[in-house]
Amino acid sequence: MGKVSQRTQKMGFISLILFGINAIIGSGIFLLPSTGMKLFGPASILVLLFDGCLAFFIAMCFAECASYFKESGGAYVYAREAFGRFVGYEVGFVTWAIWIIAEGTMYTAFATALGGIFSNLANPTAKVVIILSLYLALMALNTSGVHLATVMQNIVTVGKLVPIFLVILAGLFFIKPTHFDPFFVKQLTTVPNFATAAITLFYIFSGFERVVITAGEMENVQKNLPKALLISLGTVVVVYILVMVTSIGVLGGRLASSTVPLKDTMQAVAGNFGANLISFGTIVSIGGICLASSFVSPRSGLALAENKMMPKYLTKKNKKNAPYAAIITSSTISMIVACSGSFAVLAQISAVSRFAQFIPTIIAVLVFRKTMKQDQGAFRLPGGPVIPVLALLASLWLLSHVSLTNLLWGLGALVIAVPFYFMTGSHKKA
Repeated sequence: MGKVSQRTQKMGFISLILFGINAIIGSGIFLLPSTGMKLFGPASILVLLFDGCLAFFIAMCFAECASYFKESGGAYVYAREAFGRFVGYEVGFVTWAIWIIAEGTMYTAFATALGGIFSNLANPTAKVVIILSLYLALMALNTSGVHLATVMQNIVTVGKLVPIFLVILAGLFFIKPTHFDPFFVKQLTTVPNFATAAITLFYIFSGFERVVITAGEMENVQKNLPKALLISLGTVVVVYILVMVTSIGVLGGRLASSTVPLKDTMQAVAGNFGANLISFGTIVSIGGICLASSFVSPRSGLALAENKMMPKYLTKKNKKNAPYAAIITSSTISMIVACSGSFAVLAQISAVSRFAQFIPTIIAVLVFRKTMKQDQGAFRLPGGPVIPVLALLASLWLLSHVSLTNLLWGLGALVIAVPFYFMTGSHKKA
C-alpha cells in the first residue's frame, strides 16, 4: 500500500520508548478500572499483567514481520505475502473496520464520561443526543478540510497523562489495605470471568502495533526494538496497575459501580476541586482522541479505495481536498456503532476486532521463517516458535470466552469483506 518515505534521521532508543508509551496509553484507562473491579475484584490487577504480557508477545511478532518488509501497510502486507491476496484483502478491509469501531467506542466513551460528570446527562436519551452532536460536529470539521492533527496530539497527550499521574500521586496516600481483602473474591474468581476481564481490559493496551510497524525507521532495530518495547509496555503496565491499585484502595467496593472511576477517586481524596480537575482532563483527553479517530478512520477507507480494494466512490473529495465520501461513510457507521451499546461492551468488541490483524500476523511469523530470507541485523524473535505459539494460544483462548454476539460484532467485517473482494475485482489482480 505504498512505500515508506526515506528519512535521513532515524528514531533513537529514548524516542522510541516515549513514542510507545504515548501510543498505548489512551482514554480507556479513565473508564475501565470499574469494569475490571466488577468482573474480577481486586485480583483484576493480575489481569493487567496478563494483558501486558500478551501485548508484548504480539508486538514482538509484529516486529519480526516488519523486519522482512520496506513496504508500509503492516498486518495487511504480512497477511497478503504469507497467505495470498484473499487473506490480505480481508485483513486490509478489517483494518478500516477496526478504526471505525474504535471511533464509535470513543463516541460512547465521551458520552459515558459526560454522564458520569453531569448526572442529568446519565440517561439513554442524553447519550444518543451527545453521540449525534459529536458525530455531526466532527463530520463538519473534517469535511471543512481543517487540519488540527499536531495541535490535538499535544493537547491529548497532556490531557490524558496529567490527570492519570495526579490520581496516582494523590491517591496513593489514601489507600485503605482493607479494600484489598479478600484479594480473590470467591464468587468472581472464575476462569470465564478472568477471560472476560482480560479481553475487555486488553482494549487499553491497543496501539502497540503502531510502534513496531515502523521498525525500519529505528536505529539498530535488532538491539533497540525488543528493549524499547519491553520498557514501553512495562511502563504502561506499571502506570495501569498504579491507577488500579489507587482506585481500589481509595474507593473499595464502590469502584465496581463507578461510571468515571478516576474522577470519583480524586473526589474522595481532594474534594470537588480535584474531581473537577480530573473531569476536565477526562473530557479533553477523550474529546481529543475522538477528533483524532474521526480524522484517521476515513483515510483508512480512502487508502483502500485508492488501492482499488473498495468502491471508487470513497475517493471523492470536495474543494477543500477533504475525502468527504469516506468521512460521511466512516462517521455514520461509527455513530451507529456508538449508539449500539455501553462503553464496556464496545471496548470488548473493539479489542476483539483487533485480533483479526493480530492472529494472521502471529502465524505469518512462522510462515516467513520458512519462505523468506531475513536481512542480517534485522529483528528476530528469541526462543524459536515459543513466543508466536504462546501468543496464538492465548489469543484463541481469550476469543473462545467472548460471547457469540460480541464475536460477530468484532469479526463480522471479515464476512462483509467477501462480496467487496469480488465486486472490486481484487480476486483478479496480480
